[in-house]
Amino acid sequence: MRKLAFFAPLAATLAVAAMVQAQTPTVNVTVGPELQRQIEKLGEREVNEQIDELKTEVGQALERRYPGATANLVLEDLKPNRPTFEQIRQTPGLDPIRSISIGGAAIKGEIVTADGQSRPVDFSYFSPNIRDVWGFGVWHDADRAFGRLGDQIEQGRF
Repeated sequence: MRKLAFFAPLAATLAVAAMVQAQTPTVNVTVGPELQRQIEKLGEREVNEQIDELKTEVGQALERRYPGATANLVLEDLKPNRPTFEQIRQTPGLDPIRSISIGGAAIKGEIVTADGQSRPVDFSYFSPNIRDVWGFGVWHDADRAFGRLGDQIEQGRF
């Protein structure tokens, strides 16, 4: 009898941990075929950092709107506003400050809620105008796309 009393707090702690784990969202991100062909030019490290940013943003949004949900996403397209380190390395003369482009990201996939409902995701955001790019960092518009996707998830649009 005494042994059971000793394990009771441990069992309660494990039960709470399991409940928290069940409510923690999971975000899986794969790279689409078109972007897969661009990774070498953009730089694998930088693309992986953007994948981590997407996971973080979507994970936070899911936690607030759909606890326990799983997002299975495909990063279809990813464009920097300024040259990446790899692009600068591969292209002599490319100016990391003056070279700008319309950036952003495109994401597809699904969100599966804790009760098993599947919600399709099809979202993209790219700078609408090249004039909007001045003063931005390399991945400003991609980060903006991830933030807007997170906002839409929180609002229940997906």
